Amino acid sequence: MQVAIKWINDQGGIKVGDTVYKLDLKYYDDESKKETVQSLVERLATVDKVKFVLAPYSSGLTLAAAPIAEKYGVLMNSHGGASDYIFEQGYYYVVQTLSPASKYQTGFLDMVHKLDPNAKRLALVYEDKEFSRAVHQAAKKYAEELGFEIVYEKTYPAGTSDLSPILNELKATNPDVIIGGGHFADGQLLASQLAELKIDVKAISILVAPALPAFYEALGTNAEGICAPAQWEVGVKYSPDVAKELGFEWYGPTQDEFMKLFKEIAGEDKTPSYHAAEAAAVLSYAKAIEKAQSLDPAKVREAMNDLGFMCVYGMWKIDPETGKQAGHEMVIIQWQGGEKKIVWPTAAANSDPCYPIPSWDEKSAGKICGT
Repeated sequence: MQVAIKWINDQGGIKVGDTVYKLDLKYYDDESKKETVQSLVERLATVDKVKFVLAPYSSGLTLAAAPIAEKYGVLMNSHGGASDYIFEQGYYYVVQTLSPASKYQTGFLDMVHKLDPNAKRLALVYEDKEFSRAVHQAAKKYAEELGFEIVYEKTYPAGTSDLSPILNELKATNPDVIIGGGHFADGQLLASQLAELKIDVKAISILVAPALPAFYEALGTNAEGICAPAQWEVGVKYSPDVAKELGFEWYGPTQDEFMKLFKEIAGEDKTPSYHAAEAAAVLSYAKAIEKAQSLDPAKVREAMNDLGFMCVYGMWKIDPETGKQAGHEMVIIQWQGGEKKIVWPTAAANSDPCYPIPSWDEKSAGKICGT
């Protein structure tokens, strides 16, 4: 967010009529508590007089914040809440930058289906929270449409420290493919215990956790071959030239500029995850304010209805009726040789998928994808 704000301000800010505005970021620690989120959104709206809010992280907290934003007529942009449910409540002042949860695992299922039409037996094991439920309920429906057979489905409570009882049940169903997870801690635990129990399958996709470098740091070669959906990755080739070819306007820093600014602010040793590229939320506010030529949240929300542009994050375009993100596409990453590679969709990929993935015994012996 700081990168996007710096880029906009360095470009001269946002011009509305004869006035030029510079952006400033006002933020508080919500402590991941719904009650705190609600009181802070109210404070931003009433005390700080903020008109454009960046939603909290996670679908549950975003859902808690939404009615407060709606009550006070401040526009709230969700960069960390992907659940479709948020945008099915009729809120006008809530829009989305993330691809919705219903799209998270569909690309992975498309990839497996194309690589191996005979891999039919699918197991789902995921965190019992709003975001992961939405992802996997939609994935289950889509998998069945593709012809997968659901051989196992089970949720586990947030904060669980042992998945072995569930995974022993799952192992008995002999799946070809596993999808699951929810957030970082449980995703790492899921992968670790799949390894401990030596549950070998052809492909695995876990939410959120594998997209972060800490996943491989914790698991080592056990992370090899594991996939994850990601909103964005370093190396995805969105650029002004691509935007021009597709007939879209480009707005914001190029990927090189974004990386340079990110390292200036976060530190030279830091590499942005997809969460950082969700700064597209800030860019969308800037574009919509200039388009509306107003700081009135209602007019800016209306301007967003037919706003479409490409940025480092990819396409940004909402469904006018719901505010749900409609333009942005997910990518599928996979750990190969200790590096995150983009393997799907083909147009965005910088590596072929590693399929089937090495067995846990092969991994423990040092086998990595590509060898």
